[in-house]
Amino acid sequence: MPEMTTSSHVPRTDDADSDRLKGLLERAATGRDGQAWSDLWTELYHNGSLDVAHPLVLHTLAGMAEADEADAAASALHLAGALLVQADQRYETRNLRHQYTPEVARLLRAAHRWRQVTADRNDYCHLVEAVLNLEGDIHWAETLVWGVVSEEYELECPDPDGCASLWVIFGERGFFSAAEDYALSDDIETFPLHPADPRALEGLGRRLYDLALDDGHEEVARALTYAFGEATCPECRQRFSVVGQVVTSSI
Repeated sequence: MPEMTTSSHVPRTDDADSDRLKGLLERAATGRDGQAWSDLWTELYHNGSLDVAHPLVLHTLAGMAEADEADAAASALHLAGALLVQADQRYETRNLRHQYTPEVARLLRAAHRWRQVTADRNDYCHLVEAVLNLEGDIHWAETLVWGVVSEEYELECPDPDGCASLWVIFGERGFFSAAEDYALSDDIETFPLHPADPRALEGLGRRLYDLALDDGHEEVARALTYAFGEATCPECRQRFSVVGQVVTSSI
């Protein structure tokens, strides 16, 4: 075995991290390596062991989003949007967005392109979430879209004393609000929801509703009228804005 000399190359931690990141991104780009995506989420988003500001990250994710592999593109857009929102909140600046403005613009164009051609309801919802996250105007897109996909929100009564936890249900199981344990009993009291009139929607609600209709997702558009409508607290009978409590729960 040759003796190691002072001129032998010993990779720095930075080199090892870059190699790890490059390898994971290359594996993820195939669209068939779920473990690579899981590791990227863990190491970039959950524990930060890899640097989200590394030049490879958003550049490579943008390239995946622009390619023709739908699964890899959707995964890249989802991760990129989440990383940007997390960076905005963690550092209370938009430095990452500003540093990689061209990459963010590429990602956003790709998200809109895939949004317009995606037929699956839930895939479409997650692409809308990616659009909102990439735009960066709100930080609660994940919570909003999660409810539309799952057809329910778990919320707190807006009463200052927080009188009840409750569920807002809209979809195959009906359209109502109920106490937290509604699923455990057949005779629990429920209260009908009050969807927003599409003609009265404004701002984000109007925009998302129109997008869903234009993209051929009438079911999503209908769900959004409930997300931007009102529900009733089962305890104090107070009517409240569903999206208002979605925002509150995301703070």
